[in-house]
Amino acid sequence: MDRGERLLDLVSVMDRLRSPGGCPWDAEQTHRSLVEYVVEEAYELVEAIENGDDEGIREELGDLLLQVVFHARIAEEKVAKPWNVDDVAQGIVDKLIRRHPHVFDAR
Repeated sequence: MDRGERLLDLVSVMDRLRSPGGCPWDAEQTHRSLVEYVVEEAYELVEAIENGDDEGIREELGDLLLQVVFHARIAEEKVAKPWNVDDVAQGIVDKLIRRHPHVFDAR
């Protein structure tokens, strides 16, 4: 399995959950309705890190990653100015390269 392949699986699962015939609860969520979950998952990640719980860190990172993919899927459905998970990834790639010219100056 190629690195990153499971990220594509996550995007596909979220697409199915949000599509007709998917999960009614997931389909009705909005950026605003998910705020509490983003905050909760971030706090749970911090707790796992502070406790040195490596398995917990992995699990909570997954929960936080779900929030990123969930919000990106919601944004993809917007009529005006939609964006998606690829746009999110491109934005952070561009930012990391821009902030690390000592590493990426050959690009």
